[in-house]
Amino acid sequence: MFNVNEAFNFNNKHECLVIGIFNRTAGFKGVLGEADSIFEGHLAHMVKSGDIATKPKTISKIYTFGNTGAKRLYFVGLGKEKDFSFELLREAFGRLFKTVSQDKLPEVAVHLDTFTGGNVSSLDAAHALSEALALSTYEFEGYKQKSNEPETTLDDVTVYSSQPEQNDIQTALAVGYAYGTGTNSARTLVNLPGNMLKASDMAEYATNLADKYGFEAEILEKEDIQKLGMGAFLAVNQGSAEPPRMIVLKYQGKEEWTDVIGLVGKGITFDTGGYSIKTKDGIVGMKTDMGGAAAVLGAMEIIGELKPEQNVVAVIPSTDNMISGSAFKPDDVITSMSGKTIEVLNTDAEGRLVLADAVTYAKHHGADYLVDVATLTGGVIVALGTETTGAMTNDEALFEQVLEASNEAGEPIWRLPLFEKDKERVRSSKIADLNNSPGREGHAIMAGAFIGEFAEGTPWVHLDIAGTATSKKESDLGPSGATGVMVRTLALLVERFEPANY
Repeated sequence: MFNVNEAFNFNNKHECLVIGIFNRTAGFKGVLGEADSIFEGHLAHMVKSGDIATKPKTISKIYTFGNTGAKRLYFVGLGKEKDFSFELLREAFGRLFKTVSQDKLPEVAVHLDTFTGGNVSSLDAAHALSEALALSTYEFEGYKQKSNEPETTLDDVTVYSSQPEQNDIQTALAVGYAYGTGTNSARTLVNLPGNMLKASDMAEYATNLADKYGFEAEILEKEDIQKLGMGAFLAVNQGSAEPPRMIVLKYQGKEEWTDVIGLVGKGITFDTGGYSIKTKDGIVGMKTDMGGAAAVLGAMEIIGELKPEQNVVAVIPSTDNMISGSAFKPDDVITSMSGKTIEVLNTDAEGRLVLADAVTYAKHHGADYLVDVATLTGGVIVALGTETTGAMTNDEALFEQVLEASNEAGEPIWRLPLFEKDKERVRSSKIADLNNSPGREGHAIMAGAFIGEFAEGTPWVHLDIAGTATSKKESDLGPSGATGVMVRTLALLVERFEPANY
């Protein structure tokens, strides 16, 4: 896929050569200066006239008519160097590779040195390039009949750099690509229809991941779940013809099983709402209610590729939430694995129920820190919209590490409050320890507060991705549909985690 080469020459043969261009008042130097000489000063005129744009993320294309070995030159606008950032560059590369794919070019060459400046090093640029390539060219094939027209895929990228760290650049390219492909794997899982991804299918996917990367895998079937007393998880599954699965993957990157990071993902493969049934419009798209599970599995793929020196346990409770004569009902009282009893006031608040037992089971496997990820509430969309993930925590130090990872990943989160009065509301049942839905007010906060009752004293961060797991519009880094949000945040958290902060 990637070939790193320091021997750049304008005579090198390529379908296209990509060059970054800043908005600078000074004349062209280096590669741009050489290119301007080849075109006898016309390049500078094209910049002045706007035919080659320097505005951030703009793509300008010219044909070389044999003046260079490359048939085309693509110029990527980078704006002013003082405003240049890793995130801007990643999005600019995303727009570039979308353009290259639309032009159906099988190979491309990139002069990496022209994409460095400010705080962005050649290694940063290499990571941004490969991550953006994977993300921006992703497509979900779906189930339409295939066209007989041959497909052209971009699978050959030459990266030119005069920097001495050639091996490090190759590593940065591999790391960025792993982050991109792990995110794409999560996107595909979320895009799959519910009849193509049942709990058993998700368990099989996780088992294959374990075989590939050497994870320890544990798949609990219904009988095992019953023996362990996971009454909250089982209640959600009661109405289904499909048996549930509790999926566990363990990655041990240290000699001893200490400082274990627990990643818990909601895996509801389809959510009708149960007897608190969703509307005919609200029920469409509920195949995506396993976005948290997909994020955890995508992160585990990246962890398997990069093998950080950390310990991780991933726990995914997977079932659908259906209606039948045996389905659980409002007013039911159920007993969780932790022993806490729960009054069910809303069967559509099922995600927090399955996560309750999953969080308890993650602690059973030695999780010292917990991060749960879930498409949990419509309330978080009302509060934060569709660009920002909601977060809650009981631990400042852990939250700061999650926040830093999310900023680097370009996956913004915003912290919602969690006060003692919020906790009192989920403890307000007159007949059980907790109730699963105290009311519409602060709905997203109530959901997080409920899960926090099971995290108890373990450092914990809750991420509600109901608004961000899918998008109705395409972006520079992907199409509409599943976004794979939080895959890169979780992987970065694991890769950079500092237990010493505790």
